[in-house]
Amino acid sequence: MVTRFPDIPQLSGFNAPLRVEADIYDLEVSQGEIPPQLDGTYYRIVCDRQFPSFVQGDIPFNADGMATSFRFKAGHVDYKSRYVRTPRFNAERAARRALFGAYRNPFTDDPSVTGMVRGVANTNLYWHAGKLLALKEDSPPIRIDPDTLETIGEYTYDGALTGQTFTAHPKLDPRTGEMVCFGFAAKGETTPDIVYYEMDRDGRVIHETWFQAPYPSMVHDFAVTQNFVVFPVIPLTSDMERLKTGQPHFGWDPDKDVFLGVLPRKGTGRQVRWYRGSNRFASHIMGAYDDGRYLHIDTPVAQSNYFPWFPDLSGAPYDPERAKGHLSRWTIDTAADPGAGGHGTDGGDDFTETRLTDCSGEFPRMDDRYETLPYHWGVLALNHVPDDERPGMGFRWLGAVDLDRRRTTTRWAGPDSCFYEPLFVPARPDAAEGEGYVMAIVGRYAEMRSDLLILDAQRLDAPPVATVKLPIRLPYGLHGNWLDASELAQRAD
Repeated sequence: MVTRFPDIPQLSGFNAPLRVEADIYDLEVSQGEIPPQLDGTYYRIVCDRQFPSFVQGDIPFNADGMATSFRFKAGHVDYKSRYVRTPRFNAERAARRALFGAYRNPFTDDPSVTGMVRGVANTNLYWHAGKLLALKEDSPPIRIDPDTLETIGEYTYDGALTGQTFTAHPKLDPRTGEMVCFGFAAKGETTPDIVYYEMDRDGRVIHETWFQAPYPSMVHDFAVTQNFVVFPVIPLTSDMERLKTGQPHFGWDPDKDVFLGVLPRKGTGRQVRWYRGSNRFASHIMGAYDDGRYLHIDTPVAQSNYFPWFPDLSGAPYDPERAKGHLSRWTIDTAADPGAGGHGTDGGDDFTETRLTDCSGEFPRMDDRYETLPYHWGVLALNHVPDDERPGMGFRWLGAVDLDRRRTTTRWAGPDSCFYEPLFVPARPDAAEGEGYVMAIVGRYAEMRSDLLILDAQRLDAPPVATVKLPIRLPYGLHGNWLDASELAQRAD
């Protein structure tokens, strides 16, 4: 059998699999200068298929994970990329073909891999307790060497992870150094079970509890404050019978309500309270905080399903206008009883929603030093800016949001260009909130290559501080994080 990728839009042109593990020493800086105080590494994961799928129309989320790094030092930057050697990757490499079928559907796999962990480690690269972890929400973490990007192996915290899954979006408490994390579908695909963990600053599991969501769904991200953890259950539902018939893992149910599960930090499953709201879509959290009573959660909210490859269960066609997410704030009064808002009788919700910007977008990020705490600054990728119809594709702009002033400063990617998730890097350890740099990969579609922009976070619309020019295109990517050199020096053995 020869290796041949189908000639379809999602696998051709700029989106074609790159399949290259690269080392590029001292990348070209085509404009400006890299601030010499930037001493650290920007880790980012991309989706890059090793072999063509044998499932027609398989989705980007099912591609192999490629770990990438940009190492900054003394005004220079080096690039590196390596495939994450998951059990799945190794099995397919040995066979020289795809063995695993549709996204999160083990019923479509080759019989030779029955029972094998299906994760592709393609969603996030996260650092805690001296370890770099490649994450995918359907499987355990994979530990990566932070210098070489070589795969060390599956990491289960010395066997302390009791669930089958682990989130791609852990949260770090900056006051304690604890990592707060969870797994959904934790007892297997389509199960409603959620497991919640907290790890101390040394990476030891110090808390675990289990509970069930109102229905099985994608719980991609969650919110963590000083006193609470919030699990958003949105109606992107999963169902075992649908899987068995070969249908997509997730389907949008326009008749189901949203539930926000509120749990005290280090609480037990019996303490979860479910606050109910009308049908809507949300995924990534920009930030969250509480004052002991009121919980505030900031997230892009859309009227309907954001993902075009997950069908509407009512049969309605995908609607890109209703899929646009506007950064909004959900506020929960934790002193009120869930259901007191009258949901299901007068149509009231158990939490309020306030729109924070007229622009629409996704991939929100904050100054991570303020995770779990009150904050006022954030940045996200935008796919619509009112009164700005400059051409492009995908996320044509970035937006820096001042939540105190309710002001959004935008930056256009340029013609035939698209931004990916932005990232904030502080100018100094003691810099004020939002004082520093926004880093963002830009796909230059006409040139079939990519740039890394370094922008002044407080002057997003000013000329870049520096433009780092790559001679290659970087595949579709999801999430990443900055690691200061002082943190890297504390790596674990």
